[in-house]
Amino acid sequence: MKKRVVFSVNDMAGARAAMDRARVAGIADEDISLVARSDKSDMVPDERKIVEGDFYPAAAKGAAGGAVVGLIAGLVAVAIPPLGITVAGAFAMAAGGGVLGAWSTALAGSAVDDPVRRQFEDEVEAGRILVVIDAPAENVATARSAIAASGARPLPFEKPTALT
Repeated sequence: MKKRVVFSVNDMAGARAAMDRARVAGIADEDISLVARSDKSDMVPDERKIVEGDFYPAAAKGAAGGAVVGLIAGLVAVAIPPLGITVAGAFAMAAGGGVLGAWSTALAGSAVDDPVRRQFEDEVEAGRILVVIDAPAENVATARSAIAASGARPLPFEKPTALT
């Protein structure tokens, strides 16, 4: 499993230095991303931009919530004999609720900025560039000290990377 850690730098030169240190510390190039204010984002190569929002976490939560609601509705319908719903029908309602919940919340989640940008919006709006590293859990400490040695300021963010 990987953990996401975030650093703040003042400019693109600082971001390059932090990325170089991350690579030396064993972080794969595809595990390094940058977040910048929109007027600075043209300096950030497209392959470095974080383009994810809350799509996957929202879809997972919606699927779980929709399935639970669908199952409860199905079980209530089973308890009312004139409706003619079977237990299999209740599970079908749970599946349908899960699909509907995942779809609707994924749509909403795709419109929300990723958690790093939301948490450090003040850093981004101040013109700083965020260097985001998805490091294997056992390499986090080494990577953190190597990147901090480049002058990058570690920010209080260390969370498991979704779907890794």
